[in-house]
Amino acid sequence: MRTQHTVAIIDDEAAQRALLENALQRAGYATLTGETGEDALRHADTCDLILLDVRMPVMTGLEALERLSRTHAGLPVILLTAFIDVRDAVNAIKQGAVDYLEKPVDLDELVVAIDEALGAPGRAIAANELVLPDGVVAESEAMGDVFRQAARVAETEAAVLLLGESGVGKEVVARFIHDNSARAEGALVVVDCTTLPRDLAESVLFGHEQGAFTGADSRHEGRFTEADGGTVFLDELGELPPALQPKLLRVLEAGTFRPVGGTRDLHASVRVIAATNRRLEEEVAAGRFREDLFYRLNVFPIEIPPLRERSDDILPLAESVLRPHHKRLAPAAQRQLLTYDWPGNVREMRNAMERAAILATGDLVLPADLPPALQQARPATKRGGGVLVGDMKEIQRQAILEALEKTGGNKSHAAELLGISRRNLIYKLRAYGM
Repeated sequence: MRTQHTVAIIDDEAAQRALLENALQRAGYATLTGETGEDALRHADTCDLILLDVRMPVMTGLEALERLSRTHAGLPVILLTAFIDVRDAVNAIKQGAVDYLEKPVDLDELVVAIDEALGAPGRAIAANELVLPDGVVAESEAMGDVFRQAARVAETEAAVLLLGESGVGKEVVARFIHDNSARAEGALVVVDCTTLPRDLAESVLFGHEQGAFTGADSRHEGRFTEADGGTVFLDELGELPPALQPKLLRVLEAGTFRPVGGTRDLHASVRVIAATNRRLEEEVAAGRFREDLFYRLNVFPIEIPPLRERSDDILPLAESVLRPHHKRLAPAAQRQLLTYDWPGNVREMRNAMERAAILATGDLVLPADLPPALQQARPATKRGGGVLVGDMKEIQRQAILEALEKTGGNKSHAAELLGISRRNLIYKLRAYGM
C-alpha cells in the first residue's frame, strides 16, 4: 500500500477547483482546496505539493510562490495558468516551481507531473514490474502506460472507458482492471452490446418478471444482478440501444434498476467498465448518445493504441502465440510482420500466428506460412520506388517532426494530422527523446 500524499489546490474558480479535486482524488491523492494566495501559505504546512493558479486577485500565484520559496523552500509547487507568459514561466522556475502548465490542463499529464514531482514510489510502475496475464505483452512504452493506468484505476471504484480500434485488446485490459481490484472475488460479466437483441436488450441487462411479455414464462435475472459485487464490462458501448441509455445512467448514478415488468427497484453493487471503437464525442454531437451518460462513463478514459503504432509489441506478441506450439519466426517472416499494417490489431495477429503454427512443417515459421495479406506486405519506399528509408521508428520520427513543424509545435493539432491520439504522440516524443 503506497503512502498517500496530500495536494493543495489553489484556484479562485470554484469549477476549476472541483475538476482538479475530482481528478486527483481518483488518482489516489488526498486534497485540500483554497481560492487565494493566503490559502496557499496557510496549507503549506499540511500538504506535500501545491497546485497554484497564477492569476488570482489580491495575491497572485507568483507572489505566493515567492513567499513560499522563502518559508517552505522544499515544498513542490506546480503553477497553472490560462495565459502563458514566457517571462512569468522563467520567473516561476527561478523561484522554485517544479512545473508550469497551461489551462485547460490535460488531467492525465497533470497526474504524471505530480507523480514525478513527489517521486511517488509505486505509482510510476515500470512495465516489466507489472504482473500481466499469460500471453499479454506490453513491451512498448504505449502499452506499458496503458497497464500502468489500468493498475492505478483498479485500486478505485471509478468508471472506466476503454477507447481504441476493434481488436486492440480492450477486454484484456478490462479483465486486468477487474482482477486487480477489490472486486476480484466477484464476477466479471461481459456484455457485447453489438449482439444485444433490440427487443430483449433491457431484459438481458436488468432481468424481467414472469409474464412481463409474451414468452416470459419465468422470472429472469439480468446481467447486472449476476454481477452484484463484481464488474460489468460493456463492450462496444456505442451500439447500446438509445432506449437503454437512461436506464444505464440510473444504474451508474444510483446503483438501482427495475426489471421489465417489475414494480420495485433492485440494487446491485456493480462497477462498470465500458469500451468502444467509436468516438463518443461525435456520437453525442450527432444525438445518438446521451451527453450525461458519456460524461458519467468517461471518468477515467484509457486509450489503447492500435498495433501498428506500437511496433515494439509485434514480435513479442507473435512469439507468445507460437511458443506453446514450439515454433519460432524466421528472420524473413519477422520482417514481414514488422512491415504489415495490422488493421485487425492483436486479434488478427493471434489468428495469423495460430494459422502459421499449423502450416509450418518445421520449427521455423517461414513467410510462405503466413496469411496472404502478410506475404504481400511491402515496406515503405521513397517516391518513385527505391530503398526503405531507415527503420520504422525513424520513419515515424520524421513524420512527427514534420507534423510538429506544420502546426507550430501544437501537439493536439500534430496528433490530428498524424491520425493518432495526443497521448500516443506524447509517448512517441518521450520514446524518441524529442
